[in-house]
Amino acid sequence: MKQKIGLIGFGTVGRGISEILLDKKEYLKEKYGFEFDIVAVADFAYGNVYNPDGLDIPLMLEQAGKKEKFTKDLTNLNTIQLIKDSNVTVWCELTFTDLNTGGPAVDHVKAALSSGKHVVTSNKGPAALLYPEMKALADENGVKFLIEGTVCAGTPVINLADGPLAGCTISKIAGILNGTTNYMLSEMEKGMSYDEVLKIAQDLGYAEADPTGDVEGYDARGKVTILANIVMDAGIKITDVPCQGITNITPDDIDFAKKQGKRWKLIGSVEKKGDKVIASVAPEMVDISHPLAGVMGATNALTFTTDLLGDVTIVGPGAGKIETGFSILTDLLAIHRS
Repeated sequence: MKQKIGLIGFGTVGRGISEILLDKKEYLKEKYGFEFDIVAVADFAYGNVYNPDGLDIPLMLEQAGKKEKFTKDLTNLNTIQLIKDSNVTVWCELTFTDLNTGGPAVDHVKAALSSGKHVVTSNKGPAALLYPEMKALADENGVKFLIEGTVCAGTPVINLADGPLAGCTISKIAGILNGTTNYMLSEMEKGMSYDEVLKIAQDLGYAEADPTGDVEGYDARGKVTILANIVMDAGIKITDVPCQGITNITPDDIDFAKKQGKRWKLIGSVEKKGDKVIASVAPEMVDISHPLAGVMGATNALTFTTDLLGDVTIVGPGAGKIETGFSILTDLLAIHRS
């Protein structure tokens, strides 16, 4: 079956998955029998476009690259109407993340699932705030709600737990879930202050003008909530997860850790303790011999503690246009295979 793909959001990730699909179109067909058309795109800046036979994606990438509005295949349908009334079979929800309300992504996902259309997303909002409800709605309508890209971009952590680690009992997941703070802590070891490193991180595009979501640990808390609910079926809310960021770490703290043979990391953790699942985000001094201690810069890493394999650590990128676009591709292929 040829998938009819729709994109909600044509920013970094939307353009990333579009470029991947264009570049790999023949490979995906030959290797996996995966055929597709991108037939709809909804973007508040560039406009809503729809062509049931397929859009002119190269033109749209060119226009978006110049910050120009779309000029071809424009539609008067608003985003919710487009989700419901188009011939799209799988929607990719790629709008900005709101970890307070989940909007507007929650409405987009609900509309798609209720219309019998698959959803894949890199948006943490719906997954962190309402995953059980979204999964139930997907099951009720016989479709998939897949969210690999919500935790570590293209680094396969949800798929790792559900695939290669299937059969293992996972008792704990802990690691580095925010590349911005990991970069900052790595640079602070070189002698810079928190304020100096934050300015550099903003100049490099790692941190936003308002860095609160990263440095206070809120981004990592959303990801921890997702892992707790998906991998450990915890049924917790994001507000159940205690959260502390890196804003109070000083050069003296960095030096103290060095003298102890340790290194500061912002650690997101999910652990089974009896019949409870305990989740948290906080800076920790990690022993220099632990694999997580060697993960520097804007990189993510997670250690899975299992009964059959012991500790398994996966390291990879946690952000990026192509890297996050890849996570969308893996979920599209999972739907195709199913």
